[in-house]
Amino acid sequence: MNIDYNELLKYGERIWNVIRMFNVREGIDRRADSTIPKRFKEPIPSGPAKGHSITDEDLNKLLDWYYEARGWDKNGIPTRQKLTELGLEDVAKDTKS
Repeated sequence: MNIDYNELLKYGERIWNVIRMFNVREGIDRRADSTIPKRFKEPIPSGPAKGHSITDEDLNKLLDWYYEARGWDKNGIPTRQKLTELGLEDVAKDTKS
């Protein structure tokens, strides 16, 4: 295959958006579904980051940033605009945003 770096990134982005829309179709469509294991929220027991943990506020800030960077709405659902931009019009018909 003769593809350049940008094309490869676009293929990866398309795949990730199709996976996300599959999950949305299967009912994994709430912001609360995007979480981390409880253990990650516990304070780190030792080392340079001892005592630090990830709070719900931290997680929400990260999700805001991540969803925006992906072109998804505030619940992590790809927008119709993003799906159309990626040439996924057939998948875009299944979204409300």
